[in-house]
Amino acid sequence: MPTDSIAVTGATGALGRLVLRRLIDLVPAGRIVAVARDPGRATGLDALGVAVRQGDYDEPAGLAAAFAGAGRLLLISSPELDDARRAAQHRNAIEAAAKAGVGRIAYTSFLGAERTPGAHQETEAAIRDSGLAYTFLRNPFYTDAFVHPGLRAAAETGELTGGTGGRGLNTASRADLADAAAAVLTGDGHDGRAYDLTGPLWTFPELAAVLQEHFGTPIQHREEPPPGAMGYLHGLVRAGLLERRSEDLPRLLGRPATTLREAVAAALA
Repeated sequence: MPTDSIAVTGATGALGRLVLRRLIDLVPAGRIVAVARDPGRATGLDALGVAVRQGDYDEPAGLAAAFAGAGRLLLISSPELDDARRAAQHRNAIEAAAKAGVGRIAYTSFLGAERTPGAHQETEAAIRDSGLAYTFLRNPFYTDAFVHPGLRAAAETGELTGGTGGRGLNTASRADLADAAAAVLTGDGHDGRAYDLTGPLWTFPELAAVLQEHFGTPIQHREEPPPGAMGYLHGLVRAGLLERRSEDLPRLLGRPATTLREAVAAALA
């Protein structure tokens, strides 16, 4: 394995797979290492020439072996919901990266991590303290969580409900964020940088209008918060907490970020 290899953790997750797909377009597959807790789920990657290695955030020794020979590493944040355990898992990966001699680490953090206590803030601090060259990719909420095939129901009912109070959402598509990560992993000049990655601001009334245009049938927006976790997210939007904007994402992409209209077309294709 060449010492300029690029390793990606969480390789079988939705974001990890998209990053790997983009990397294969940018560098020889022999330079790419897919690190997965269950390598059996990394179907087809080895056939493309990508090295698939087992790596579990809860097993530091195995992670060091998985990162061996990697010059650059993308640490995709753990899906663990418990903040303390999540931060501990990330520390395991950071320590393993240092032990393996990884040259640079890029971490998928979260927008606002620099001022919001929690696992992302702790992980950024641990990376700084590690001595590794680093880049923080502070991702927003995924557009995909709001714009998805389930929106077809709006054409049937003639309405789109949401509890956002008409406030803006600075989400970005998972595909755009994967492309940005791949650009950082294959480019230079990103050391010590923290990128705030946001897409074009959009609102639920605008989404209703785009859906109406897409389906060619009247669709109205009605203010009604959804239940459960999405209701919590809509509350954050209603409070204006998802309106922070940055041009970091289009700069990394070298193109405009995906628009709401483009996201709807892709989700409903």
